[in-house]
Amino acid sequence: MTTLQQFRIRATGHDATAEIQSAIDQASARGGGRVSLLGGEHVSAGLVLKSGVELHLADDALLRSVPEYDAYRHTTVTVIAEKSNRGMIVARNAENVRITGPGRIEAGGEHFITGDDPDVGTFIPAEFRPRVIVFERCRGVGLDGLQVAGSPMWTLHLADCEDVTIRNVTVTNDRRLPNTDGIVLDACRRVLIEDCAISTADDGICLKTSAGPDGTAIGTCQNVMVRRCSVSSLSCALKLGTESFGDFSSITFEDCKISDSNRGLGLFSRDGGHMRNIRFSRIEVDCRETPDGFWGSGEALTVTVVDRRPERQAGAIENLLVEAISGRMEGAINLVSTSAAGIRNVALRGITLAQEPGPLGTGLRYDLRPTFADIAPSAEAAGRANAWTRGADGRILGLIDYPGGRPAIYLRGVEGLVAEGVTVKRPAPLPEGWNGEDIVEETN
Repeated sequence: MTTLQQFRIRATGHDATAEIQSAIDQASARGGGRVSLLGGEHVSAGLVLKSGVELHLADDALLRSVPEYDAYRHTTVTVIAEKSNRGMIVARNAENVRITGPGRIEAGGEHFITGDDPDVGTFIPAEFRPRVIVFERCRGVGLDGLQVAGSPMWTLHLADCEDVTIRNVTVTNDRRLPNTDGIVLDACRRVLIEDCAISTADDGICLKTSAGPDGTAIGTCQNVMVRRCSVSSLSCALKLGTESFGDFSSITFEDCKISDSNRGLGLFSRDGGHMRNIRFSRIEVDCRETPDGFWGSGEALTVTVVDRRPERQAGAIENLLVEAISGRMEGAINLVSTSAAGIRNVALRGITLAQEPGPLGTGLRYDLRPTFADIAPSAEAAGRANAWTRGADGRILGLIDYPGGRPAIYLRGVEGLVAEGVTVKRPAPLPEGWNGEDIVEETN
């Protein structure tokens, strides 16, 4: 019987990268073990977690990341995101790896800000920023009781992983720093996320299927359960896409609370992967308008299918159930396909929402971003890459006025919709720019 190794590292407040990495290497080489960072401040550059090892942050332990992109030149990963190929803590092709709390990682996002963008109310991020935790092609992953604050970019990114549990994790990021997604599941299978709390400027819990270096999907996203999580997001709180090269199937979100967010629930098909058998149940939403530079504005539910590359048709969205949704929105419910792929077999059941006017008026338009204009803007276009682009008329491309004004529910390119027990309370009299019809369906 193998005795698991125990390594305890005392806090010094100085760079402990070599000591922590040595303990991880030794524990893995001896069959597995636990590397505990004791109470106090630890400073570290890039770390590689290896098979059989738990990195434990004890009570009152603080792991402070070195705030330089070059400090992570040895912890690179193959899935590139927002130009980043680096993570602060990475694992590659490992089995049975865990990071546990209750200690905290301070990721130093404030050091990756280069300016302010008054047009959209966000900071301008540095061109190159590391993610905090990136696991690639790992099996048997656990993240439990951990606190992460101030991520420069995506916070937790799991790519092509299987048998994953993320439990009682808290993510608190700067709500003005773009691309700071909370949890990103990228082509992962058999995943449970529960009892997590996320506050961030970008997507809260996001499922993707990215493309690898050869341009093909790194895998599929299947059998994922997200439950009892609270999310506050200035993008989309609970989301599938937009990277959607591989298929998504058997995905469930239930018993979650969304507060002070831009969009609540979202499916965004763009790259050819199909989305099938998706369920959102018993979710409370609070969705508020944001400036036009943000994608969307105050929608409780957004489902869009758009061919963002002319040579590649988006994948269909099929068999979507949205039930027992309550709360408020300053936008609308949108189900829009501009692609021949379409949206089919959608059930809306037991939905009770208040639709209220917002202070900005941005909820009077529906949003098809990201589109081809966002990945290949013209040379003279103003904007920020993969975010927003202004046309010659000064309007942001992809934002479209609702025909006849904003309804409660807007449909385009949807087949097989069932709506039962759907109530959207609207103000009386209706504000200017609102549609007198609750439900508007437009033919392509």
